[in-house]
Amino acid sequence: MDPKDLQQFQEIVQLILTEEKDHPVAKPVSVDELSSAVNLTLQDDPISDETFYNEFQTLVKKTPKTASKSFFNQLVGGRRSRALLGDLMASVLNNSMYTYKVAGPMVGVEREIVNKLAQMLGYADNAGGTIASGGSMSNFMAMVLARDAKSDSIQEGVMHKMILYTSEASHYSIAKNASLMGIGRKQVRFIPTNELGEMKVDLLEAAILEDSESGKVPFFVNVTSGTTVLGAFDSIVEASKICKKHHLWLHVDGAYCGSVIFSEKYKHFLKGVELSDSFSLSAHKMLGTPLTCSVFITQHRQQLYESFSSDASYLFQSEKDDFNPGKSSFQCGRRNDALKLWTLWKSIGTKGLEKLVNHQFELAEVARNYIRSSKDYTLYSFDDSISICFNYKNIPAKMLSKELYLHSQLMVSHGSFEDHHFIRLVTINSDNSEKEILDFFKTIEQFVAENTLILQH
Repeated sequence: MDPKDLQQFQEIVQLILTEEKDHPVAKPVSVDELSSAVNLTLQDDPISDETFYNEFQTLVKKTPKTASKSFFNQLVGGRRSRALLGDLMASVLNNSMYTYKVAGPMVGVEREIVNKLAQMLGYADNAGGTIASGGSMSNFMAMVLARDAKSDSIQEGVMHKMILYTSEASHYSIAKNASLMGIGRKQVRFIPTNELGEMKVDLLEAAILEDSESGKVPFFVNVTSGTTVLGAFDSIVEASKICKKHHLWLHVDGAYCGSVIFSEKYKHFLKGVELSDSFSLSAHKMLGTPLTCSVFITQHRQQLYESFSSDASYLFQSEKDDFNPGKSSFQCGRRNDALKLWTLWKSIGTKGLEKLVNHQFELAEVARNYIRSSKDYTLYSFDDSISICFNYKNIPAKMLSKELYLHSQLMVSHGSFEDHHFIRLVTINSDNSEKEILDFFKTIEQFVAENTLILQH
């Protein structure tokens, strides 16, 4: 690496850290202003080092600060230094995770993560898995495994009208994946939820029976451990009973909150997970690794190979299949996203990961207590979730969220459930303390008090 680039990198990182402290919310750049605010043009001729570094620095300064203590907008936040170290080293080493020949000991890193998690889940010895590019990809892999396990003629294509089931509050990737894998969006049955956002499992079985009686082929049930808006947990135990009865694949989408598996206090939300066929979690969410780092694990390691392995003599030239991850992954060329989770886990241990998870629930309780203490707030979410959904003084959530962003006060999202629309605060940044949560509410209150005209509705 060019020493000048390394020096510039260090200086820009220091700039980011300073900016996050002094200006935690970057001034938004609108789509209309983008071309004038940042020089993104790719020209024919080289530019000077000074010009390059200056324009690169400008680009970085105007980018949203997702690790600042005022970022509550998405299901990511904070910065785990040891995980970042692993992520940077993965870029420097630039190994592709398809063969042992190319990745060497890094294959062992990935296998250790998969095996350790499988053990924690209570999966049998024939479990296997991979590191996926995100929760959507993990769900896709689970759906493909389930489809292939159900159909003996899958090599000839989808020969029957196959049906899959998920809750109305599940991730949008389920319907998109159904289209991509040849099942079709119209073959997705969205099961209604109760007042807590949990799937109504009794309606699940009724839907399965109706489809079976009409000649369709039910094959897959997705339950969510941490729905995107409310952070609800579907009942794995009850869903498992139905899946066993009707011979369906059960997948647990734990992208958002599956990391409660590391917490003795909160892992009861995953009760029955050992009964599932597959499970996924995204370490870039509750564990705070850099994007992306999702772990996909299945009880049926052989099905991974049957669904995703293809012969390629130009690639797979050494060692046994268990050490050639390309034979059990959707991707061929694949970045080493396991290393950042390994460096974090290795350095702070399972107990350290547990502290990260528990702290997020503690911060959520601070937020709920504050909301309940004031008549100006309305709480829409429930206990035991790190998603806190509320309104302040009946100001439309979309408007308040937008104005806080445009005025560089806070980055926080809004969402809806049933007939309610609200601000969604996510306490996923383990770097935050009680002070940052209370400051969040004080910022909203002060902003509203000073901007009554623009918030009139």
